[in-house]
Amino acid sequence: MTETGTTLTTTARSPAASPGLGGLGLFTVLLGAALPLIDFFIVNVALPTIGQDLDASEAVLELVVAGYGVSYAVLLVLGGRLGDLFGRRRLYLGGMAAFGLTSLACGLAPSAWTLVAARVAQGAAAAAMLPQVLATIQSATAGPRRAKAMGLYGATAGLSMVAGQILGGVLVAADIAGTGWRAVFLVNVPVVILGLILAARAVPETRSQHPEPIDGPGTVLLAVALLALLAPLTEGRAAGWPLWTWLSLALFPLAAAAFYFVERREDREGRTPLVPPSLFALTSLRRGLVMIVPFAIGFSGFMFVIAVALQRGAGLGPVPAGLALAPMAVVFFVVSLCGPRLVARYGTRVVTAGGLLQAVGVTLLALTAWRSWPDVGIWELLPGAAVAGAGQALQLPVLFRIILSEVPPARAGVGSGVMITVQQSALALGVATLGTLFLTLVPGHGMRDALVTTLLVQLAGVALTTALSLRLPRTIS
Repeated sequence: MTETGTTLTTTARSPAASPGLGGLGLFTVLLGAALPLIDFFIVNVALPTIGQDLDASEAVLELVVAGYGVSYAVLLVLGGRLGDLFGRRRLYLGGMAAFGLTSLACGLAPSAWTLVAARVAQGAAAAAMLPQVLATIQSATAGPRRAKAMGLYGATAGLSMVAGQILGGVLVAADIAGTGWRAVFLVNVPVVILGLILAARAVPETRSQHPEPIDGPGTVLLAVALLALLAPLTEGRAAGWPLWTWLSLALFPLAAAAFYFVERREDREGRTPLVPPSLFALTSLRRGLVMIVPFAIGFSGFMFVIAVALQRGAGLGPVPAGLALAPMAVVFFVVSLCGPRLVARYGTRVVTAGGLLQAVGVTLLALTAWRSWPDVGIWELLPGAAVAGAGQALQLPVLFRIILSEVPPARAGVGSGVMITVQQSALALGVATLGTLFLTLVPGHGMRDALVTTLLVQLAGVALTTALSLRLPRTIS
């Protein structure tokens, strides 16, 4: 694999190197990729109903979201390493089975704190399952087939994040057999059963040819660093910013620095660190990760804020609030399918064009909120949501391809784990930062002004991602 100037070329993998991933196998692993992302967003529109049914405070409700997100982010890299070590298909099957069981526990939770505990366990199960998806694609495909598979992965990831919120609203309103909000978790159980049957038949076993042992100190320090950052940011506002939140934030840079030095020492001494610093010598991975942070922060922050604003401010029910984002989901899916052809013709400048389109879409949404609030719904939001969805579709799938384009198959698990950890941490940060900004502004400025201000902050993030896209390699093969 080489890089000359700004052009990437990928050395083809020998077909005999590992079993191939067929169409049914690709569908199966993409199903596994969709479930954790859907479940991150599906609870947004269900939170008010959960609060009423379980008599949960706002702080506990935030833990229902944050407990899943933090557990998921903290364990992703470890999940990728375990897949490299013990076999990705084995970890995928085990993680999916655990995801089904923990989803059942969430759906049957008798109290708010039981639900929080089940959500933490559900996040851990997702961390075992999801890294195996990209690692399997990297190890069991090559050339144009890998490009197509990565494009479909990106389409699935983006669509899942929007569809999760829509599905949550529909399930809560449908109140199937009197289950109410519990259906947003119970719906996973039959999907997991189908996924396990298909995976047992169609997903090939792959693993690193040179398994690397688990880095205990690195694993602990990474977990401490991520917890120190994400826990206070997600819970601080609801808890009133007590002393522990500030102490935790102060601990974060110390834990992050300790993690870096331990990993560098492990690398220099010939041992195998959890996150090899040499991985970040890959230009495509490094620059892609830097760009995905503001993108994911803006995406998740917008999804949380719009769910709250449409239900509490505009008075929409769960279904109308979810369906208001349907144009974004539909356009995202259609445009993302065109991504590989556009990249083949125009290179990664497609990402820059996507950033510009997204900026136009977010501006239209802010103008709509400013002029029409609170009379907003699917038709008023349609132009902005559709344009923003098209812009996002030209960025996210391509970024996934860029980030992993130089990662060797032997390190596919750790590379996938690092990428998804960065993405998931940024998603959690988006809810924590933009969500906190919005909820802080509402009492003093009103729902409309709080929403418009938050959208303008997101617009600044879109401008940053667009500028960063100019530093990406020009082509990917």
